[in-house]
Amino acid sequence: MSKLYSTNLTQEQWELIEPLIPAPLPGGRPREANMWEVLNAIFYVNSEGCRWRALPGDFPNWQTVYTISRKA
Repeated sequence: MSKLYSTNLTQEQWELIEPLIPAPLPGGRPREANMWEVLNAIFYVNSEGCRWRALPGDFPNWQTVYTISRKA
């Protein structure tokens, strides 16, 4: 889990959003990224206006976060 940022989802918010996250496609690789952390990273980039590559290191890999955000 990443550090506590003001943009992070609370547990209650995550419980509301989690059912809306699509499951991984069948036949593909299992999802390795923690979607709660990915969403927190997306919210961080959106709030701070930073580049994807400038994501703090305690978030998932920026390429993973970027790729997932592009599929949304």
